[in-house]
Amino acid sequence: MEFKGLRAQYAALRDKIDPAMLSALSAAEYILGPEVDELERILAGYVGRKHCVACGNGTDALILAMMARNIGPGDGVLMPAFTCFAPAAAVLARGAAPMLVDIDPSTFNMSPGSLENAISACLSDGSLQPKAVIAIDLFGLPAAFPEIRGIAERHGLVLIEDAAQGFGGSLRGSMACSLGDTSITSFYPGKPLSCAGDGGAVFTGHVLADAATGIQRPGHVADG
Repeated sequence: MEFKGLRAQYAALRDKIDPAMLSALSAAEYILGPEVDELERILAGYVGRKHCVACGNGTDALILAMMARNIGPGDGVLMPAFTCFAPAAAVLARGAAPMLVDIDPSTFNMSPGSLENAISACLSDGSLQPKAVIAIDLFGLPAAFPEIRGIAERHGLVLIEDAAQGFGGSLRGSMACSLGDTSITSFYPGKPLSCAGDGGAVFTGHVLADAATGIQRPGHVADG
């Protein structure tokens, strides 16, 4: 039995995939072509963010998110201990230090209480300056963002959402990839939204909200 079922996925979508691939090949616009523009527009609208920027893979997306926030040597980046190696590899690629935080055993996502303790320990030690939190959505379930955001804001930390395993999920009316200051996802074949090969995306800008209720929701890309 195939673990990822990629052949079955392709067979189900062949009638749409084949013409799209032939169209891209015929146009010979392989880098930043109209298909990429359309993908970014659709994804931003789906999650309710102002901007979506596609890139090579989820690790690149994390690196780009940290580059945009000037995270580098001497900075500590807090992340859950139970996750793929990619977030830690991305932090190391920036010259920063990954700091592992314990998980909530009921969700396997980052424990807000453990996050607070890890920040306090880092500040007491003094060898690193805590700079960011990477909260990771696991098994389709977003992390405890209301609590994590509150902690991050109290300590002046950037909040990055890694929704590589959470795309399509939601929390209190907000879609995954809209919950961090910057959010990322991966299109690796084993992820909820996969591609034929590898890819990733960074999401940023204000989250769209219903003017009457203030509830965050998917919608069209905002102007400006």
